[in-house]
Amino acid sequence: MEVLYEDNHIIIVNKSCSEIVQGDKTGDKPLSEIVKEWIKEKYAKPGNVFVGVTHRLDRPVSGVVVFAKTSKALSRLNEIFRVGEVKKTYWAIVKNEPPFESQTLKHYIYRNEKLNKSVAYDKPKNGAKEAELSYTLLAKSVNYHLLHVNLKTGRHHQIRCQLAKIGCPIKGDLKYGAERSNANGGISLHARSIEFIHPVSKKQISVTAPVPSDDNLWVEMEQAVIKQ
Repeated sequence: MEVLYEDNHIIIVNKSCSEIVQGDKTGDKPLSEIVKEWIKEKYAKPGNVFVGVTHRLDRPVSGVVVFAKTSKALSRLNEIFRVGEVKKTYWAIVKNEPPFESQTLKHYIYRNEKLNKSVAYDKPKNGAKEAELSYTLLAKSVNYHLLHVNLKTGRHHQIRCQLAKIGCPIKGDLKYGAERSNANGGISLHARSIEFIHPVSKKQISVTAPVPSDDNLWVEMEQAVIKQ
């Protein structure tokens, strides 16, 4: 497990694309339990260890996840996320070049819970929620393009859905129109960084997650950005 930041109240880790943040019907061990076991072993804690889930990433997505280590931090973090006082940025690899180097996308997203899939519409639709993000083209390789995404709202599958709407499905994302799956079963969407005011100390927290090191395309894209 890759720990990006830790103190007495919070722990921030770099999730792999195969992990689930919280337990679900699959019965697979969630990241929250892995974090509990890591804390228990590191500090030789007797009894139960508290780890609170503050937000989630889709299973096939990698990157930054914040957990609370105390109930005080959990309640305050929940409020920070609820009112939108968290800045989250994502990196997405897409095959098709986007229509602009930088653009703000505004759609209305309808979630089909039965299919676990969302649809983006240009105009308001009954049951759909307004969604907004902005992207910037960061780098490109022979076949792929790296986008930096700022998420303004937090809708179901929002980045996946909105990028697919403009003809740029995320690499490996078969559900939203990618031609083929990735070898690791994930999709090329990475929660790159997160910024917020610490719920207890009130210090500014800014954490960046390295891209998956076992994926040559991700490493190539990250190096291209660093060299700019």
